[in-house]
Amino acid sequence: MRNRETVPLIFIILVTALSAWISFAPGDQWLGRDVSVRLGLDLQGGTQVLMKADGVVDSELMQTAATVIERRVNGLGVSEAVIQLSGDDRIIVELPGVSNPEQAIETLRGTGRLEFIDTKGAFLQEGTLVRTSGNPNPVIPGVDPNAEPDPENPAPTLPEEIYESITDGRDLDTRQVALRVATDSVSARPAVTFAFLGQSANSLATFSAANIQRPMCIVLDNIVFSCPVIEAALVGGSGEITTNTQEDAERILNQLKYGSLPITLNVESSRTVSATLGANSVQASVIAGFVGLLIVGLFMISYYRMPGVLATIALIIYSVVIFAIHKFIPITLTLSGIAGFILSIGLAVDANVLIFARMKEELRAGRSLGRAIETGFEDAWPAIRDSSASTLITSTILFVFGNSFGVSIIKGFALTLALGMLLNLFTAVVVTRTFLRITSRFSFAQAPWLYEAGSTVDSDARNQRTA
Repeated sequence: MRNRETVPLIFIILVTALSAWISFAPGDQWLGRDVSVRLGLDLQGGTQVLMKADGVVDSELMQTAATVIERRVNGLGVSEAVIQLSGDDRIIVELPGVSNPEQAIETLRGTGRLEFIDTKGAFLQEGTLVRTSGNPNPVIPGVDPNAEPDPENPAPTLPEEIYESITDGRDLDTRQVALRVATDSVSARPAVTFAFLGQSANSLATFSAANIQRPMCIVLDNIVFSCPVIEAALVGGSGEITTNTQEDAERILNQLKYGSLPITLNVESSRTVSATLGANSVQASVIAGFVGLLIVGLFMISYYRMPGVLATIALIIYSVVIFAIHKFIPITLTLSGIAGFILSIGLAVDANVLIFARMKEELRAGRSLGRAIETGFEDAWPAIRDSSASTLITSTILFVFGNSFGVSIIKGFALTLALGMLLNLFTAVVVTRTFLRITSRFSFAQAPWLYEAGSTVDSDARNQRTA
């Protein structure tokens, strides 16, 4: 084989082997990474949360809050979530397959306001609700501020004292919020690093320098998280919050990193949502995909013969690779996403149809097999390029539309279709072309009936002389 066939063939073998390893990884674990198939809310169920804004809000504030919540949901690793406005002051959030619904709810509704307060040397117990100069009237957890007072069961009230805020949560630099492991002489615990900018950074550095060996309480959404003793000045306004569990660290990370909510949201209701379609739909979709792949393969083989066989092999490689990509990224599959995946299988042969039709024309005109292969790809490429570009543009429009209006069904379909189209270019232009170049050098591949080209295909050498 020539170098132009050897290098692509080695690349194809490596990509296929790696994809098969990921697709069929034992226990859905690949090198310690979870590569299990992720299913959407319609296929596996999940949690639905209805949150209501506290106080008077406008549409702009609600839209900003919805955007912040969407970023936090993405930080939780929940794909295909539905975040949509309901009425003037409510947001509906649907979380497919969340492993810890309570933690997810806490992450969503927390405003993400990080403050350091001056307690005048006093230690405050963790979990204490406090009033700060930055937010003197916080919402009391579990108390509806709009509910009528009950004389027999009076609701908890806010404490009288207001602590001075050293920092302003709006000065938090979200780019520097990250997870790390804090190591001390006793143990290693997860921690969240942070940094303040502007006046908050100066205030934090000045206060910490003047209060060495005194407590300074860290407050998140008006709840005391901890009251560490200041060991050294926090120069530059940076520091870290050490937690006891990885779950606490991830919750704080998501609240801080993905922005502060401009309003306070109260959970009005939360419920577990059962799968609307379930395992039966997944099984039916898998069968449909297999049947579709089989029918397409049979058609290609019966109509295009030898090129059809090679195109079918390329189609199998395409299916293995794209399935591995879905598992590795991972991409959450809804029923609409599966539909886009199956549709992309049909689109995957469109390029081959154009190429093989052009090859037939060249062979019937008396061209050599090798030349017909190259001409077929060269002449069909503009049509393949333009059709792929139009599909990608359509997919982009659908994805943006779904992202702007909260229509996640459209987003899933657009994403899987676009991904399939990009991979289709690889299998059609690289895989099928490489296979055709290699097989054309074998004597058995010169038979005319293998290309349905009449008697015009003879040995490659003879055709080269007559071309």
